[in-house]
Amino acid sequence: MARGQRTNLATLAQVVGEHSPVDQPGSFDGAPPRSVSLSDLTANPRNPREDVGDLSALSSITDIQLQPVTVVRRDAYLALYPDDPIDTPFVVINGCRRLAAAHEFGRPELDISVNDAVARDRITLISAAIAENVDRQDFDVIEEARAVQALVEECGRADEAAERLHRTGAWVSQRLALLRLAPQLQTALRRGELAIREARTLARVPLEQQVRRWQATLDRQPKEPPTPPGDRRPSPSRAIAAALTKFDTEPRLLVAALHEQLGESGIAVLRELLAAGDNAD
Repeated sequence: MARGQRTNLATLAQVVGEHSPVDQPGSFDGAPPRSVSLSDLTANPRNPREDVGDLSALSSITDIQLQPVTVVRRDAYLALYPDDPIDTPFVVINGCRRLAAAHEFGRPELDISVNDAVARDRITLISAAIAENVDRQDFDVIEEARAVQALVEECGRADEAAERLHRTGAWVSQRLALLRLAPQLQTALRRGELAIREARTLARVPLEQQVRRWQATLDRQPKEPPTPPGDRRPSPSRAIAAALTKFDTEPRLLVAALHEQLGESGIAVLRELLAAGDNAD
């Protein structure tokens, strides 16, 4: 398949994102966003998210929609993916969670901005979908890895995918490596039970040895007391492990988790040890 015009996330700032024209009235065809029935909208079948997650934070969409969803026309989408079942006039590329929230909370219409440029080629459309999701806290690392894999396959080269995402080649390689984990380990990673750095190490182990190697590591760790009934707070190790899985994109989560578990005095000791580096006892 012929490749489209070169695109990266800097270019996509003109297509998607918090400060982009897609969120402004009249960004593309000179007309302000218009309201359409939910029955006219299909969520992007190529959305890298497997599910839309918890929508409770979007319940206010019943009363007000703060920004329009970005859509492409059916014909523009089908020019790229003719076998996808699209029976509505528009496909939502940016705003699939808002579409799901509108369905869940009973909003009958959504404001849309039409931008067929997002569907000028497959690479641009996939990049736009990744740009919407990749740095979100609730976008788990396996979904992220699968999205990166889809972009690499479309680009044909990992380094080109890295350039389009404004990431390093190592970051792309690390994400792809996570897809070589055994299914049980992918599940543990998504739950925050397996740290991403440990997952990268396990991904280099032959598949049939991965779970056994991880279980051996768990067996060497001290057992934590059972959580009292009704106490929903994560254990210290689990909270920190969950923060570590997001360290590449959300380093402040680890800072917050360490503050929560260590307190100011513990943080002070940790800071001294880190500063001492190799000289620490």
